[in-house]
Amino acid sequence: MSTPPTVAVIGGGQLARMMQQSAVALGINLRALVEASDGSTGQVTVDKAVGAPADLDAVAALIDGADVLTFEHEHIPAATMEEAARLVSVQPPASALLYAQDKIAMRERLTEMGIPCPAWARVEDEGQLEEFATTIGWPLIVKTPRGGYDGHGVAIAHSAADVESWWGNGPLLAEALVPFTGEVAALLARTPSGEVASWPVASTVQVDGVCAEVTAPAIGIRPETAAEARRIGERIASELGVTGVLAVEMFVVGDGADERVLVNELAMRPHNTGHWTIDGAVTSQFEQHLRAVLDLPLGSTELRAPGTHAVMVNLLGSSCAQPARALAAAFAAGGADTKVHLYGKEVRPGRKLGHVTVVDADPSVGLERARAAVSALRGENPTD
Repeated sequence: MSTPPTVAVIGGGQLARMMQQSAVALGINLRALVEASDGSTGQVTVDKAVGAPADLDAVAALIDGADVLTFEHEHIPAATMEEAARLVSVQPPASALLYAQDKIAMRERLTEMGIPCPAWARVEDEGQLEEFATTIGWPLIVKTPRGGYDGHGVAIAHSAADVESWWGNGPLLAEALVPFTGEVAALLARTPSGEVASWPVASTVQVDGVCAEVTAPAIGIRPETAAEARRIGERIASELGVTGVLAVEMFVVGDGADERVLVNELAMRPHNTGHWTIDGAVTSQFEQHLRAVLDLPLGSTELRAPGTHAVMVNLLGSSCAQPARALAAAFAAGGADTKVHLYGKEVRPGRKLGHVTVVDADPSVGLERARAAVSALRGENPTD
């Protein structure tokens, strides 16, 4: 054929923006359905249309002539998935994406598989929540099954009164508050043909439910724990039929020989915990996602510089009206090999505006350098 492959993507945030960068290198046409023409993806993507995932006409236009449809977020209506699947390859398919869309369905399926998860219960009312708490003890984690992200739709409940306003929209997911010693993420990609490639398991730090820092390979855990996290991620991908990139976020509990992981969340798309792969791995998660959904051979997931660690720190909010104006300060603070990725977003408190990656043989040094660069992008004076 004389035309390049076309990957249609629903969503116009930073994930589709970074997919576009990989699409350019591969000669692939990325066609995006974005929320705003001047949003993060809209700024850098020529082939785009403004629309919502629920607009079937807009989705039909998006996939017309495309080779595959994929997503940069999970908030896709079932009707959209069903209609799109009649017309084009949808990756990941609805049968897999369900487990990233619905936390109760995810917990049920993983429990059936024997995958270790926190103690949990589906609760329909205050009485069932109280009953679960009688067994597990307060406080509990309570989540809305659908629609939550970055800490939204998640509450620490010390009593049923803390989620009193949440009832009336269906069941909630109640979970034990896990006394974890750390958090890790298993990141991998799977093709429709079944090829799987995993990156090194990464350790993560969350602040107010938002990913703040990532180090890969993971630090502070046993090699056996990292191997188990990777095995769990690969098993989930294969048994659920996931295609594209899968991120499995996990709690680390116990210590020594008793150290183990419990699955917390799933994301079936490029993920914040995988941004380090852009500069730290031979193949980035964004290139790999495009290769996977098109059923192309997957790229190497090895570190670009063996023996090093890639450290990623998120830029969450800034006092700078335009963080790009602080690039000189960021490079001076982080060092000449600091990598800065800005998302073209309007500045708002706590908003993900970009990230910084540093690759260093010493992860603590890399983290210090990345934090310094992010501090500069936030407009903070290092001498204060």
